[in-house]
Amino acid sequence: MGPSMLLVHRPTSKPAPSPRRSPARRRWFDGFGPTKDDAGMDNQELLGRVRALRAKGRSPKEIARALGVPPATVAPLVRTIAAADQAGAAERKLVGCWVSPGWSQGLTVQGHPEWPDVDAADAGAQGLVSVLVTREERYGKVRVCGWLVDVWCLGVKDVVGPRVTDERRVAEFTGSYFAAYQAPPLQAPVELARHLVFGAVAYARSLGFQPAPGFAGTTGQLGPWAGPSPIGFGRHGKPYFVQGPRDNAAAILETLERSVGRDNFHFLVSA
Repeated sequence: MGPSMLLVHRPTSKPAPSPRRSPARRRWFDGFGPTKDDAGMDNQELLGRVRALRAKGRSPKEIARALGVPPATVAPLVRTIAAADQAGAAERKLVGCWVSPGWSQGLTVQGHPEWPDVDAADAGAQGLVSVLVTREERYGKVRVCGWLVDVWCLGVKDVVGPRVTDERRVAEFTGSYFAAYQAPPLQAPVELARHLVFGAVAYARSLGFQPAPGFAGTTGQLGPWAGPSPIGFGRHGKPYFVQGPRDNAAAILETLERSVGRDNFHFLVSA
């Protein structure tokens, strides 16, 4: 009897996909994999739900938690929505534009006598100007964006929106937004809002400061800007930094020393 041969069958198997590159995670980037997301929604449904939550002011991380999907899935959708909104925002009908009273305190303005202001110097404002713009949405809704602008030094410090709300709530929202000022807000042409916001950002960037996170997503609400601004920023022509509760005074003063020199700016900081 000849020698026996033992045949061993080795089943072939494909290696398990890497968790870093699984089909469910990669499909938003290369188009492969199923058409439903990790929470069982198709692409259009997910996009619609992200848009609805974004309109309520939710951050990408908050949206991801609410929908039960990875932040990496939400981030590109937020960018897509922002790009589409930016493209169409300035075409929407303007509902209203307001600026805080005393906005021109310490500034110089070339021309434009039609721009409204009142002599309402507010000691608490210290170079801070609030701007609010609302535009028409569909079905009785309006899109709202607001900016807190340091016109003496730091540019845009905070943004609100874009948010979508009922048109009948605009007056309530406007009153709340400007409640910190001693006088009521001023109705203004959107041209003034553009020059205040974009001009202050340009001025702050020349000093070494960038606008607040989320600013890029609000610029479409203002419409296109053709600089330079006829507004001269800084207090009487020089940067004047007034420390706010969240400002890193040491870092800001160091930046000002580098950009304009030790003797070319003023400041007011907490002891």
